[in-house]
Amino acid sequence: MAGRRAAMKSIDWGMFNALKTRSDAISAKLVSLPETPATIDWSHYRSTVAKAGMVDEFEKKKILTDILYCCHFCIIICKSFTFPKQNKSASAYIEGSKARICSLDNFKNMIPFDQMTIEDLNHTFPETKLDKVKYPYWPHKPIADL
Repeated sequence: MAGRRAAMKSIDWGMFNALKTRSDAISAKLVSLPETPATIDWSHYRSTVAKAGMVDEFEKKKILTDILYCCHFCIIICKSFTFPKQNKSASAYIEGSKARICSLDNFKNMIPFDQMTIEDLNHTFPETKLDKVKYPYWPHKPIADL
């Protein structure tokens, strides 16, 4: 049993160091790359490529892959477009969340349930109050609401 524990606690530092050096090499490569790739001079390729339409086809594919890449990773779309509907719904959600957070203060400050009377319960949760004037007989609520 002690042998298993020792085996589980031992760390292969050689593999860890190899992983660390590989990770550092990859991160150094990524840092050395420019933020934006070099632009392609399509007019130069149109003048040098003999087959007509080949460059146009590649240009369309390149634009399509750029759009798909941007849609998938939300890089350029988020920078170039504004979403007023989403901003309005987000702000409405934030305001609703703030109201819900304020209602949580009622729960923090309320009497524990096991110490509440019926009056305390009706004061804390008004929807639990029975309307004995409108519905004088038990269950003091319409059957559809139960």
